[in-house]
Amino acid sequence: MVTKQSHAQRWNWLFSGVMVKKSGLGLASGLLLGLTGCDSSDIANQEPEPVGGPTVMRQLSESQYRATVADIFGTEIPVVARFGKGLRAEGLLAVGSSEAGISAISIEQYDAAARSVATAVVSEAKRSQLVPCTPHSESQFDAECASLFVQQYGPPLFRRPLTDHEVARFVGAARTGQEHLGSFYEGLKYALSGMMLAPDFLLRIEHTEPPQQTEINSSTAETAGVVQLDAFSKATRLSYFLTNSTPDTELLRAAAAGELNTEAGLEQQVDRLLQSPHFEQAVRAFFEDMLQFDLFADLAKDPLIYPAFNSEVVTDSQEQTLRTITDLLITQNADYRDLFTTREAYLTRALGGVYRLPVPTRHGWEKTEFPVESNRAGIQSHISFLALHAHPGRSSPTLRGLAARDIFLCQDVPDPPANVNFSIVQDPSNASMPTARERLQAHRTEPSCAGCHKIMDPLGLTLENFDGLGTYRT
Repeated sequence: MVTKQSHAQRWNWLFSGVMVKKSGLGLASGLLLGLTGCDSSDIANQEPEPVGGPTVMRQLSESQYRATVADIFGTEIPVVARFGKGLRAEGLLAVGSSEAGISAISIEQYDAAARSVATAVVSEAKRSQLVPCTPHSESQFDAECASLFVQQYGPPLFRRPLTDHEVARFVGAARTGQEHLGSFYEGLKYALSGMMLAPDFLLRIEHTEPPQQTEINSSTAETAGVVQLDAFSKATRLSYFLTNSTPDTELLRAAAAGELNTEAGLEQQVDRLLQSPHFEQAVRAFFEDMLQFDLFADLAKDPLIYPAFNSEVVTDSQEQTLRTITDLLITQNADYRDLFTTREAYLTRALGGVYRLPVPTRHGWEKTEFPVESNRAGIQSHISFLALHAHPGRSSPTLRGLAARDIFLCQDVPDPPANVNFSIVQDPSNASMPTARERLQAHRTEPSCAGCHKIMDPLGLTLENFDGLGTYRT
């Protein structure tokens, strides 16, 4: 997956926003977009010099929030909340997370999520597993037990050790909660909710320190005005990049021991995380973001035209694409470009109905291949792309061409002029333009439209054999 280049170089590329695989376009070349967004440079043939950059403060994405909660408290602890939409920048929500603000509505959503988690953690069913001590009395405050609780969950939530002041503050919050709510466990719930509403949890805040002469940063240590990330900020970047979740106990230990400033220590942690099951979690999260799967939340289709469209198809179509990606790039260690030519297919009974392919398995998934005569190859022929970038009642060469330029080619297409009248070309009953090709011709003849549509529509027309749901037209 990642070649055996100098781990000092690998580290510098990671923290400069670049990671390259020399031979072909492997998984790393796709993942680097998660740090840099889309870029028109030839990543296959360039190894840029390590450069510094500003520190950033990124808001946790919904997937990162949920993964973090699962890793700290267990997968059985629910996050009962609906999160707002993120800000997409340079093609990725991950990039926009450093620009997005937190609104009053977002605070309410985070509060609901924190309360749901805290309630479950201290519930009678879970407290014996998740609370590290038993209080002397549920009706009396136990400062020692509260301190153990705060010190157990504070570091993984804040991704660094807590200061003495922070420990005292959250133990004090637990005391206040107990006094007002009458139960020690209600006090712990109050304190845990407070930790999960703190900026140090919701935001990945990066901290710096004066540069030190180490084998990792020997060149930048001599540069005037340059500082370096502290060990725990490094661990946080590395963890969310390679696992999409909070640093685990071992990574926090390595950060505290200064091992991330040595090639051997860094190599050990990078290779460990690459072998972790959580690496697939990060790959899936990146491609969910890149392929704009968040838009499925608002996707609608005309039930009279596409009766096969339902919530099962929506869910399975996304999972189909993600299974294909992880199998090719992780299990098979294939070339990134194989994503656009593979006939490998994971199908459920619901998807088989749309693809018009038999699926013997009544429940669950079956791995197969699209037949040559199906005229399908690559993830761009999946329902997850074709249905998402189409109108509710028909296909759209323009939407598909725009998506292909934006998602796969990383090309910016300007928004249409504000005074454009779309009604003529969007009306399929227009007798003067009975076919989609004729309606699209108007795009290329109108000067205000031609500049953009001539690079979108022809690309989208190559997929016009697939209807608005993704079924091949016969």
